Amino acid sequence: MIQDWCVENKNYGIERVPTPRIPIDSSHVTEICSRLMIEAQRGSEKKCRELVGRVRILAKESERNKKCIVECGVGYVFATCFEIFSMGIQEELLKDLLSGMTWMFPIGQEGISKLVSSTSLRCMARFMKGEDLSARQNAVIVMKELLYYDQSCTNVLIDIEDLVESLYQMVKVPICPSTTKASLTVIYSIISYTSSENNKKIVSKFVNMGLVCLVLEMLVDCEKSIIEKGLAILDIFCNFEEGKQKAYEHGLTMAIIAKKIMRVTEMATECSISILWKLCKSGSNENNSVIEALELGVFQKLLVVLQVGCGEKTKEKATELLKLMNLYKDRVDCFDGSTFKYLKKSY
Repeated sequence: MIQDWCVENKNYGIERVPTPRIPIDSSHVTEICSRLMIEAQRGSEKKCRELVGRVRILAKESERNKKCIVECGVGYVFATCFEIFSMGIQEELLKDLLSGMTWMFPIGQEGISKLVSSTSLRCMARFMKGEDLSARQNAVIVMKELLYYDQSCTNVLIDIEDLVESLYQMVKVPICPSTTKASLTVIYSIISYTSSENNKKIVSKFVNMGLVCLVLEMLVDCEKSIIEKGLAILDIFCNFEEGKQKAYEHGLTMAIIAKKIMRVTEMATECSISILWKLCKSGSNENNSVIEALELGVFQKLLVVLQVGCGEKTKEKATELLKLMNLYKDRVDCFDGSTFKYLKKSY
């Protein structure tokens, strides 16, 4: 009756109310999963694409359908299919599978094991350096999720040719905020959880590409979660001489890092203090760094951090920085660094 009334009054701008679709049940989803597994084992790309397409259409109909799909273990089935076809040239099917998996996590340890295989990870990396923006986005988001559940896959990732370049490009030429966050998370995982020898090589690659300067410039104006990830990456880079050197060479390093103390999140403050601690306690550049930090009002900010409270490691670094700055405080006028207009150095 409502539909008939809408049709009769369409000249007045009334549109038909869409007929509500019946939610799917678990038996329907299980049947699709069974057929998908069978067709994947047979290597039938066409049939698999049809079945994956059905799942994606059902997921778009309602959040209830999405929940049912996830609960029925479709993520594991998609992961299995992805591994099976990852060695082939069925790019459209693989792209569809990646797109679906972005919202299916957690997919269970068995599903994770399919995606952290060398063939699966190399396939994702291949998409990340391609021209299809959607595929690049989905690949890095899935890779980020995998690293959350299984950090050991970094051992495979560091051996993938051009992965470092692909991640750098995704930060340099952002697709969207979620992709930037995912890319930074993957970079952080790679440089954090590899062996010390591999860690140095990977960091060196990123530094030589210009990631230090890129992250610093990005920190000037971006959302909080991206700031946190960027600062965490810079903190690791500053463990290495070439990373610190690149930070020294950028004119705004100290100003940008100092401004993040007590201005973003607790994690951002901790990372900022850690970075300043590493830069101010570094050989030939120590004097200039400490004096610049004083000019930016870091001394006062560190006092506030200690008064408000912070973690034990941050407390130790802040205390050490204050002692170091105390040796230089008579050489400069300490003032608040909330504005750059009083700085003696030209930025």
